[in-house]
Formats: sequence, structure tokens, C-alpha cells
Amino acid sequence: MRLLLVEDYPPLRKSVLRGLREAGFAVDATGDGREALWYAESNEYDVIVLDLMLPGLDGLNLLRRLRDQGRATHVLIVTAKDAVADRIAGLNAGADDYLVKPFEFDELLARVQALVRRRYHRKNPVLTLGALRIDTSTQQVERGDDTVELSAREYALLEYLAMRAGELVTRSDVWEHVYDFHSDATSNVVDVYVGRLRRKIDREGESSLIETVRGRGYILRSGPP
Repeated sequence: MRLLLVEDYPPLRKSVLRGLREAGFAVDATGDGREALWYAESNEYDVIVLDLMLPGLDGLNLLRRLRDQGRATHVLIVTAKDAVADRIAGLNAGADDYLVKPFEFDELLARVQALVRRRYHRKNPVLTLGALRIDTSTQQVERGDDTVELSAREYALLEYLAMRAGELVTRSDVWEHVYDFHSDATSNVVDVYVGRLRRKIDREGESSLIETVRGRGYILRSGPP
């Protein structure tokens, strides 16, 4: 899934950025409020991780502007402002969650994952599609009794398709949610990764779980139990 990280303290931004990318997220990052607004207006993010004290444009005003525009991206405020009044102000401005610094990265990751599930109307962290089982909290994938070993990019693509199981997912959708702004991926990379996924999750003699809709995109369907 694709995230926007907005944090003006470079060491913390670098640390969180590295952790989120290692967890399989495509992440754009900035420490400036106005640049963050440009990113958020120019791209579709699954979650925005937002500091409040930012140069250029503070986090609360940035959030209010996004909500005034009708943008429904889930926002996790991460800030040193820990007073009850600050939390109330953040939530009333349109935030979906609020995390106080200092924090453990694992807690931030769990909150981000929960917001991603909420975005796709999923309560259970385990996605089950026939014999295919995807644990989004541990990023473990199983097909029946077999563990499926996936690269970070393969897993990110599978999770996105699974979150939208049964729906048509266009190549543009994949580009917007699985690759960050600075990605240098080639134009056929989506087809390449879909091919790799098929080889790993499909079974001989059965129809592929990933259906190609020619000229439009892909649909992940439930296979046989």
C-alpha cells in the first residue's frame, strides 16, 4: 500500500521511512507542510502519517484543507503534542488516529496496518480467498498447507489485489498504490509481477486465481477450498 510520511525531523523521518519500506509499503516522504499538501493533492494514498509542527504549513491546517477538499484518505497524526486538548483538536480536524511521540515503531506499524484495513473495509487482518490465506499483520501467505515465499514487491501487489478481491483492479490502480513517486519501474512491471505471483500461488490443473481482463486490468478471485 502507498503511504505519505510527513515528518520534519530528518533522523526520525529517515528511520520511519526505512521501517515502513522494509514492511512492504511504498512511501513518499517530506518534512515540509506545503510540499506535503502538494503530494496529497497529486496522489492517492492509503494512509498519511502526519506530524503537526511543520514548516510552511502546519499539520492541522494541512489536514483541514484536505478534508475541505473532500479527500477521505486516512490520517494518522504522530506528534509530541500529548495534551488531551491537542488530541481532541486533531481528531476534530479530521484525523483517524493519534499517536504521541516518542513511540515504538511496531505500534506505529500496527496503527497504519489497521487504517489500511479500514480503508478497504476489512476488520480481520487475515484475508482468506478459498485456499489462499494472507496474514497482513505478519505478511505470511499460505496456499492450503504450503507456505508461499514472496518478495516484498510481490507481497505488496498480492495484498492490494486481495484487499480488492472480486473487483477489477486496473494497472493504474496498481501504479498508484504499490509504487512510490520516485519509482523507476518500467511500464510492463505490473505484468511481470502478476506473472510471478501466478507461478507462486496457482496450482497445476486449476484456473489462475488472478484473472486478466484484457486491456483493463486484473481480478483476484477465490479459488477452490
